[in-house]
Amino acid sequence: MRLPTVQGLIRRRILANFRVDPEVFQHLIPSRFTPKLHNGFAIAGVCLIRLEEIRPKSIPAFAGVSSENAAHRFAVQWDEDGLNREGVFISRRDTSSRLNQALGGRFFPGEHHHARFDVTDDGPEIHFSMRSADDRVTLELEANAATGLPSDSIFKSLEESSNFFEGGSVGYSVTAENDRLDGLKLETKDWHVEPLDVRRLASSFFEDTQNFPEGSAQFDHALIMRNVAHEWRSIDDLYV
Repeated sequence: MRLPTVQGLIRRRILANFRVDPEVFQHLIPSRFTPKLHNGFAIAGVCLIRLEEIRPKSIPAFAGVSSENAAHRFAVQWDEDGLNREGVFISRRDTSSRLNQALGGRFFPGEHHHARFDVTDDGPEIHFSMRSADDRVTLELEANAATGLPSDSIFKSLEESSNFFEGGSVGYSVTAENDRLDGLKLETKDWHVEPLDVRRLASSFFEDTQNFPEGSAQFDHALIMRNVAHEWRSIDDLYV
């Protein structure tokens, strides 16, 4: 699906990351992909992102739209044209925007489910909750600004984590066609992340023991980005 470049502002982007048993992880992604490992673990998570001023590149910012969104993602690798590539496999997208839901997968990449979001963000502290309209996905997060990663994180430093996730700018999302994934690339004008201290995180996705047997997925750490100008570029679909 090739479409004009879309641009806007990432007002807030939270990456809540889990370390996952690689064998469990492999069963949850298309066979074309393999896990991108870090210190022996696969990495999955959910991206909670508020987008503002979203519009085609030729349209002024005041005509853009805003939305709250959530994407469940897996850090993956695959071979293409003789090269090893990396990015994220996105198993589900949820949005507060009926427009995103209507157009996603039709006029721009990424099929979306509608969800209800309740977000309080005063800067240092964030309260976030989401429930999908089909009641299949719920998430609650309470967090505040931090000075570093948790002591038990498998990432030794913020820089190490930042480098890992910056490499995941290419995303492939599930579609109604079982063998085709929508392709999308995120290009940021200034990649900069900060750590978050997560006091509470409840995720129906990662707490589902049918997908993640007891102990196979554990919360590792969270990052936040704010006020980042960006562009979304559609790329060739991937067949799996």
